[in-house]
Amino acid sequence: MVALALPPRLRRRRFPLAAWVAMIPMVLTVAFAYLGTMLWTARVSLSNSRTFPSGDFAGMTQYVRLFHNDRWLLSLQNIVIYGACFIVACMVIGLLLAIFIDQRVVAEGALRTVFLYPYAMSFVATGLVWQWILNPQLGIQEVLHKFGFVHAHFDWIVEQDYVIYTLVIATVWQASGLVMALLLAGLRGIDDEIWKAARVDGIPRWRVYASIVVPMLGPSISTAFVLLFVMVVKLYDAVVAMTQGGPGTASEVPAKFIMDYLFGRANIGLASAASIVLLTTVLAILAPFFYARSRAALRKDV
Repeated sequence: MVALALPPRLRRRRFPLAAWVAMIPMVLTVAFAYLGTMLWTARVSLSNSRTFPSGDFAGMTQYVRLFHNDRWLLSLQNIVIYGACFIVACMVIGLLLAIFIDQRVVAEGALRTVFLYPYAMSFVATGLVWQWILNPQLGIQEVLHKFGFVHAHFDWIVEQDYVIYTLVIATVWQASGLVMALLLAGLRGIDDEIWKAARVDGIPRWRVYASIVVPMLGPSISTAFVLLFVMVVKLYDAVVAMTQGGPGTASEVPAKFIMDYLFGRANIGLASAASIVLLTTVLAILAPFFYARSRAALRKDV
């Protein structure tokens, strides 16, 4: 009876032996496949390894070389621009689509499928499709010329200053449906009494969404943010399929830089240093985020 009076976070949770045994494969995977490879990568980043790992110790030499590499600095600049535009656009479009479908529109099931279908495609397929669409000789620009708009220009994919935004367009088209699905699930969990009270008080529907409903979607929004952030860090396939990092190195991103130096230039020391920098950046951004969520969850349990 005493245990029942304790807060949920203080109650002792007992797991049967079968549960612990079932966790062994995942624990081993995390220990060796994830932590082991991260430690090995960190060790290689502190060496002068080229084609094969070497046992020498070079200290922070690779990191100094990395941050004196113009291509790496450009990739960081590109990923920041891409990430900000991609996450904001996906959140806004996904929220608008979720609100639209939440109005119990006709053919709701079909619309959900249409909006979510692009996410089922690979980034390679998405990149190739959008490469054709944005090609100045085949795509939107050529169509506009055929309709008589001979001075219209939409050649961003071959313009160094705008090519990164073509990656945003393609990947937002693919990922915004995922955000829509997550936020729609959150919207369907909103108590109907809120809407009844709002109608009684005469509060405009948009005001209810802005002031009440959207703040209540905090868990769904945070989940969508984490998934989108992971997509930003992993951006590689779409770049290779659409631009190959070009024109020149204008659409270079960290993942492509790492892969090129790891396999193309046979410099695994520099590639490992870039990987550790990227991992550290991700942890520095996500760790406080997850800490704040865990603290909020503990406060609710008390």
